Amino acid sequence: MPFLEVRGLAKSYQVAGQPLNVIDDLDLTVDAGEMVAIVGASGVGKSTLLHTIGGLDRAQSGSIRVGETDLNTLDDDAVVRFRNRHVGFVFQFHHLLPEFSAVENIEMPMRIAGKPAHEAHARAEDMLKQVGLGDRLDHRPGMLSGGEQQRVAVARALVMHPTLLLADEPTGDLDEATGAALHTLLREMHANYGLTSVIATHNLGLASACDRVLRLANGHLRVS
Repeated sequence: MPFLEVRGLAKSYQVAGQPLNVIDDLDLTVDAGEMVAIVGASGVGKSTLLHTIGGLDRAQSGSIRVGETDLNTLDDDAVVRFRNRHVGFVFQFHHLLPEFSAVENIEMPMRIAGKPAHEAHARAEDMLKQVGLGDRLDHRPGMLSGGEQQRVAVARALVMHPTLLLADEPTGDLDEATGAALHTLLREMHANYGLTSVIATHNLGLASACDRVLRLANGHLRVS
């Protein structure tokens, strides 16, 4: 049985009073431990697909199952709890809170989940060391480079030990060399944590390092 199974997914938006179909009767299966890349033109719906899979948005129709959980059976509060515990997100922009240090940003998901402060801090420190930023604990986001900010974002995404990682153009704001280093980090963390990962990207280097590459066009996925 696939770890991630999406069936008949449909999502549209109202544009100038008319429906715009972004995802149309889309199917996707991803096995446990697999890393899958989603490629496609800008605006084709890659972000919408990841947001819907991860419970940040709701589709008009279709089903999404992650592990043993059918997201369609969950109310909004239950989806939030499931997402916070089981899904890690990395976005193109890091979305770090500027007034907090790197380690404090990483602590946030654990503090929200009610973890004790000492446990949250210790695990956040360990995650920063794992992404190569053990000497940046007290640096605020504005004191970090773009690549370092994204490494903090990766650490924050993984600090709750999710089973599913969703990355939306994680290297989109980085130069080629920094992006390549982040690719390596994502692959290492994917393997080390036994993740199942879906990565939306324009970067063919990152895509080619994945187990499969799928292209999103006209609301459907096909092998690229």
